[in-house]
Amino acid sequence: MDIMCVEEAEKIIRSEIKDYGVEEIPLETALGRVLAENLFADRDLPPFNRSTVDGIAIDYGAYQENVRSFKIKGTQAAGEFPLPITQSNECIEIMTGAALDNTVNTVVRYEDMEINGHIATIKNSPIHRGQNIHLQGMDKKQGDMVADAFRLITPALIGLAASVGRTKLRVKKLPRVVVITTGDELVDVDTTPTPYQLRRSNGITIATVLQRYHIQVDILHLNDDLEHIKTELARCLQTYDVLLMSGGVSMGKFDYIPQAFRDLDVKKLFHKVKQRPGKTFWFGIHENHTTIFAFPGNPVSVFMCLHRYFIPWLEMSFQIKTTAPEYAILQHDIHFPYPLQFFPQVKLRVDDQGQLWAAHVRDNGSGDFSNLIYTDAFMELPMAKNEFKKGDVYQIWRYRI
Repeated sequence: MDIMCVEEAEKIIRSEIKDYGVEEIPLETALGRVLAENLFADRDLPPFNRSTVDGIAIDYGAYQENVRSFKIKGTQAAGEFPLPITQSNECIEIMTGAALDNTVNTVVRYEDMEINGHIATIKNSPIHRGQNIHLQGMDKKQGDMVADAFRLITPALIGLAASVGRTKLRVKKLPRVVVITTGDELVDVDTTPTPYQLRRSNGITIATVLQRYHIQVDILHLNDDLEHIKTELARCLQTYDVLLMSGGVSMGKFDYIPQAFRDLDVKKLFHKVKQRPGKTFWFGIHENHTTIFAFPGNPVSVFMCLHRYFIPWLEMSFQIKTTAPEYAILQHDIHFPYPLQFFPQVKLRVDDQGQLWAAHVRDNGSGDFSNLIYTDAFMELPMAKNEFKKGDVYQIWRYRI
């Protein structure tokens, strides 16, 4: 198969989205998961007329009749049974969140009155009927939907679920994911490398990105031995839903991954994309529906392919409601003379008019990942051009949240 353009690769990947099912979990463990059901109000929200301030509750009709001083009949805290008044010149001293009896319909703040003994006198402040009251059912009526499915569960959503009495939530199941790095030149992080070795960083980087979705991955490293690679990949294809791989997919003598997948009858959907970084990206599926993303080994290539291809695929598999593509204004001219889609690292800023600008941060190639901590996104520059001018607008793919 010929080398893919970015749009073709994206289309193929999106044709392979998966549904991993639904499970029910306790509310307190649901943060960051994807809601898989609509939530409905089990009663009106709020369930009663409630005061939004500390003060006194009165019948507005008395105020209209020029009553300004009210006898305090009682004091009511939030959560207590609502106290009624029996005469128009009475009031209830009431706290924020307390329920209002139907004999009162207006709340006056402490700041707008004076209290002497058991008498509250309203100052010369404008008062209107129904002020400072959160009416029953104003937010939602019983049976109304309060949250729709397929969105990330946030602290606000957990609070909302608790308010409608949910102790468990149905959420999208997480795929079983293994991150596989390859290469004899890579050693453990806690190892002192020789002058010609590197510490492994891609595995933990990928694993950390996936923690955002509460996916806990297994990490495996394979040295450059074809038979060993085939044995381990065969096991992984039977154990995991997704293989995320780093290295071993280029044209070198020891890049065994494409050969191993051929021998294991894994279907290659494409190998190589017209892009920089990440040109030798390999993508395929196994007959048991395991999905394989095999990225080049350079750290920036891994980071770009992960955010440009895998994360959108994952969110589509979760059916997460997506936002519109994000664009930024190029802050500097860029010259890129190669027939490839270019993904430079950019630093983002918002100007005083609310416009999003992207400043290209130059690097030393896809092995130079030091700039990733100082930048915010990759900007996608189209293959059809070589000159990109300040003021041009292009899509960005954020990796700093």
